[in-house]
Amino acid sequence: QVQLIESGGGLVQAGGSLRLSCAASGRTSSYYYYRMGWFRQAPGKARDFVAAITWTGGTTYYADSVKGRFTISRENAKNTVYLQMNSLEPEDTAVYYCNFVNVGNKPLSDNNWGQGTQVTVSS
Repeated sequence: QVQLIESGGGLVQAGGSLRLSCAASGRTSSYYYYRMGWFRQAPGKARDFVAAITWTGGTTYYADSVKGRFTISRENAKNTVYLQMNSLEPEDTAVYYCNFVNVGNKPLSDNNWGQGTQVTVSS
């Protein structure tokens, strides 16, 4: 079993920045070569894809809504993936989650979801 713990969320004004972290623990060796992804869920809405990164960090993927503003990165030695969020907008308000993803950037397992981290952007 692997555990994913997200952190770094908070309240920020529009135009501000936040850096989210997702630390993996437990049987991480089972997932070492997989992509990692960030997702977000706003109140009353489905959980949506935000960004993903290959295990080497050489290729990244982004939802159109965050391209040019968000940057995903990872440190495999620390089993951690990051999401740098700049130029935040009120529409970015959501709970942010990380998970291992397949080549289609879909979650590998619903059993891996953590508690998420709340991001609130005020206008």
